[in-house]
Amino acid sequence: MRFGVVGAGVIGRLRAQSVHEQPGADLVGVFDPSREAAEAAVQGTGGRVMPSLEALLAEGLDVLIVSSPVHHHEEACVLAFEAGVHVLCEKPLSNTVESCRRIVEAAEQAGRVLAVGFNHRYYPSMKFLKQAVDEGKIGQLQHVRVFGGHDGLHNFRADWQYKAPDSGGGAMMDVGIHMTDLARYVVGEITDVYGVMSNRVWKVDGSEDDAVAVFRSPEGVPVWYLATWNEWRGYGFYVEAYGDLGMVRGFYAPMQNLLITHDRPGAPRKKIKKYYPEIMVREKLKSWTSTALLSFKDELADLLRRLQGDADVALADGYAGLRAVEIAAAVRASTETRQAVQLPALGRMPAVVR
Repeated sequence: MRFGVVGAGVIGRLRAQSVHEQPGADLVGVFDPSREAAEAAVQGTGGRVMPSLEALLAEGLDVLIVSSPVHHHEEACVLAFEAGVHVLCEKPLSNTVESCRRIVEAAEQAGRVLAVGFNHRYYPSMKFLKQAVDEGKIGQLQHVRVFGGHDGLHNFRADWQYKAPDSGGGAMMDVGIHMTDLARYVVGEITDVYGVMSNRVWKVDGSEDDAVAVFRSPEGVPVWYLATWNEWRGYGFYVEAYGDLGMVRGFYAPMQNLLITHDRPGAPRKKIKKYYPEIMVREKLKSWTSTALLSFKDELADLLRRLQGDADVALADGYAGLRAVEIAAAVRASTETRQAVQLPALGRMPAVVR
């Protein structure tokens, strides 16, 4: 499969490396307005620096990875679909609901795969959690809790990452977008949203510091949600799933799991703690990017399987990207109206590739 990458920031460089290291994938080239950044991304990969996105698409790509600033996602995705190219787009899919819908429609009209880079699905602690839920180890799912946060604006390398006209919002569109996706990934779908946003700490217009919300699945499973830029302990996230026969927790950073089970409510409990010392050591030596890179490679492997006709993969599709941004918009609307917002069930994108 012939891959191209548009956007050669930190994530774009990791994406290019993941393609280079993936069997069955060939990095054709990288485009970025900064030639220096593009040269850094292709170094050691065999890929070429391309003068424009159009030139990159003209190389007969199978897949374009979009890792440009979020307000440029729509243009890149639509051009790729018009050229008959599949797309893996970084999260969030775009900065507005309307833009996300146009991207999804373009993919459907072109009959091409649209995948969204919710790579946290591939973190070992999240894979452990999802497997425990799916295998019924905690019984019937009763509720889910998700949290994601970091300590604010100094984590950003450019203002487009946090200023609402470009980013689409604050914590919910940043660290929180992964948590929104993971919540939906665990419960299956989210159709009811009630929440409150505020921006009293960093005071960036249109960009929330905190978002606290309650979601609900069509089956009535509630989700408690918090995304914040005021997590003074530094970056971290967790997902907790509670059933009638136990609970499971996935955490990062550091990567950890906790599984508690019992035969019936009130019965003696069995507790399993899982640690990942190899990840902790590797991150001490190579930083968090080493974990992100491995998740990108797992995600890419699922994309290749998806393109070969296997729809039963963990890969997030365009509907997942759209729903995550719809939920952020719903929390914003709920904050203004003090009313719950209902969303139609989306499910999964049609598994059609032509």
